[in-house]
Amino acid sequence: MPRIRVEPLNIEFEAPPGETVMDAANAAGYWWPVGCNRNGECTNCAMEVLSGVGRLSQMGRFERANLVRQRGQASVQDPRLRLACQARVEGDVVVYKLGVRRDSF
Repeated sequence: MPRIRVEPLNIEFEAPPGETVMDAANAAGYWWPVGCNRNGECTNCAMEVLSGVGRLSQMGRFERANLVRQRGQASVQDPRLRLACQARVEGDVVVYKLGVRRDSF
């Protein structure tokens, strides 16, 4: 099963293929910062992919449009910027995201 490592926290968890990074984090007991209904509208869940950018699903039209709307056209020029609520795991990845923490509930 693919593994996701989140830096700078150095936490790691498994993700079934096809699951979003955020859903995998939540299933493993971690809270991922988000400001919408996990549907890509706010872009607060944006992460930098440090390793394995090709092991995530390709960016879809909705993810691309919301990144451009919220962060400008330049945001979609770098394939390392992805939304954790939209990017689906296809293999091991390492991402950078501040604010991820152990869920207290």
